[in-house]
Amino acid sequence: MSEKVKGLKTGMKVLIAILVIAVAVAALFISYHNRFVRADESINQAWAQVQTQYQRRADLIPNLVETVKGYAAHEESVLMEITGMRSRYDQASTPEEYEQVDQDFQRAINIVVEAYPELKANENFLALQAELAGTENRIAVARRDFNDVVAGYNRSVRTFPGNFFAGMYGFGVRDMFEAQPGTETAPSISF
Repeated sequence: MSEKVKGLKTGMKVLIAILVIAVAVAALFISYHNRFVRADESINQAWAQVQTQYQRRADLIPNLVETVKGYAAHEESVLMEITGMRSRYDQASTPEEYEQVDQDFQRAINIVVEAYPELKANENFLALQAELAGTENRIAVARRDFNDVVAGYNRSVRTFPGNFFAGMYGFGVRDMFEAQPGTETAPSISF
């Protein structure tokens, strides 16, 4: 084999080696860029879940409170009416008046029992309490998930070789969710 052919084969091997190395380096750069883009989007998605839970709270809780208040007011008026009728017993002085008061009282009770077989304010208060607890738990889980995603991303951005690529592509450390001062106090619900 001639020196010319040997030199050509060696040159070809060197060229192939350089191309393989260039492709590997390019793949590494692309891989890190895509990794940071995916992680950044995961953070955005996790924060959107936190916002979704806040919005759920903002939409749901006032409506539940109003529903419970409505039931409570209705039941209060029904109970006040029955209580008022009971006081008519004190005003009766003859057996006929007692009988009339008793018939009116029984009719009122029957109407309430037929129309409202089960007063629901207590159940609604319990449901509201459960919904409030569930909503706050959903928010806590969404915040925790957000912080988990941010922590993983921040580890990638701050450790080698990720810090090299993150700096090159302009990715920096992201802030985690932190409670604001005063949030250790539960929100008040008033009726």
